Amino acid sequence: MAYTHLITVSQLQALRASGAPLMVFDCSGELGNPAKADALFAEQHIAGSRQAHLERDLSAHPPAEAVNGGRHPLPRREAFAAWLSAIGFANDMQAVVYDRNGCNYCGRLWWMFKWAGHEAVAVLDGGLQAWLAAGGAVESGAAAPRPAAEFRLQPPLRRLAHTGDVQTRLGQPGQTVVDARAAPRYRGDEEPLDPVAGHIPGALNRPFADNLDASSGCFKPPAQLRAEFDALLAGRDAAGVVHHCGSGVSAVPNVLAMELAGYAPVALYAGSWSEWCRTPGLPVERG
Repeated sequence: MAYTHLITVSQLQALRASGAPLMVFDCSGELGNPAKADALFAEQHIAGSRQAHLERDLSAHPPAEAVNGGRHPLPRREAFAAWLSAIGFANDMQAVVYDRNGCNYCGRLWWMFKWAGHEAVAVLDGGLQAWLAAGGAVESGAAAPRPAAEFRLQPPLRRLAHTGDVQTRLGQPGQTVVDARAAPRYRGDEEPLDPVAGHIPGALNRPFADNLDASSGCFKPPAQLRAEFDALLAGRDAAGVVHHCGSGVSAVPNVLAMELAGYAPVALYAGSWSEWCRTPGLPVERG
């Protein structure tokens, strides 16, 4: 059985005990302090897991190696596949991704696997905190090396939207932009990371943390997520939703939550606000 969206701690423990081909990825980090990710992993991680560093592994900063702009440009699919091969991940393996940041970072890797055509990838519901609460095995230090493997790209399973796509359809009935940033940044009251405050005109606001139960840190039940997204969209066609955030990372919990709620997969604008606001001539809305 492949896990394609969420996996619980007990399911992951059973999967590991079964000996099924598996790789677990720790995506923990701190947005304002990229070096913190290495310290967090070295301090404590799920036993046997690999680190996936947002800046080093899941982004491509040289423009020639990136497929979009913004603060965290996606690497080319071929580069992502080469990284997976180098760390020993193959197409017959189940991927499990987690962080200790409320799914702020691990969703990025979940989406990238789908974009690479790999269906068997799931987010550990509740993250490292749930694993620790259940007494799951942890370790510290560097990950043990694995032999290289071969990961072959398949047709993308999720759609990447570019700035031109969003701009061309801006204000048209078939597109609904959903912004995952916290409300003060969405409104333009503050902007700690990008040069311009505000949001894409007409965008709706759904902070990514709203998808999680505050007490457990797990995703809300599908029926609750469905009701909340139905209320947000207010009759708009869900198929036309394009998710974004500041740099294409924290938008993914909204992508995942919509799928958990029963909607068909929708697009991710990975360049997000950090690319939009740096592109000359594009409109900005505040309030």
